[in-house]
Amino acid sequence: MNKKQAIIIVTLLALIVCVGVLATKVNSPFSVAENTTDGTNISSNSGKSAVSFNSNDNKTSKSQFFEEARLNRDQKDAETLQKLKNLIDDKNVSQQNRIEAEKKYTSLAMNTDYESKIETTLKSKGYDDVICSIEDTKARVIIKKSDDLTDKNTREIKDIVMSISKISDVEIEVKK
Repeated sequence: MNKKQAIIIVTLLALIVCVGVLATKVNSPFSVAENTTDGTNISSNSGKSAVSFNSNDNKTSKSQFFEEARLNRDQKDAETLQKLKNLIDDKNVSQQNRIEAEKKYTSLAMNTDYESKIETTLKSKGYDDVICSIEDTKARVIIKKSDDLTDKNTREIKDIVMSISKISDVEIEVKK
């Protein structure tokens, strides 16, 4: 992967993070406050969303888990990539440190791509929602599924992770 491709990947990651933050802000609950004559505010939502399109709070909280986890992961990755990019571009950093930063940058960029591909592939296999996290030589996959995984499901998930990322150490967790 050359520098141009790395810059494109970082730019796309930053854009994804920005869109995620914007989506979170747009979809967040809001409250309507009324000012009384003595200047105090009275919130009309009592801790609940003022507008609710879904009465099943359990489903919403499970969906939020995956959205928030994905957003947090993407933000952390974007920050780390930016720090590594700054190290790579800094002329005051030694050549050895720059080479090490380039290796970490490439590894993180590739892992981010693998995570996205694994999530997309597993969703296409019928899983409700998926979050994947790759750290060094271990992959962690969290699946949203209403029932327990069968041995066939577990093998399928491990095969997909292995075929995409070449990582054989896979930890699978089910969120119902």
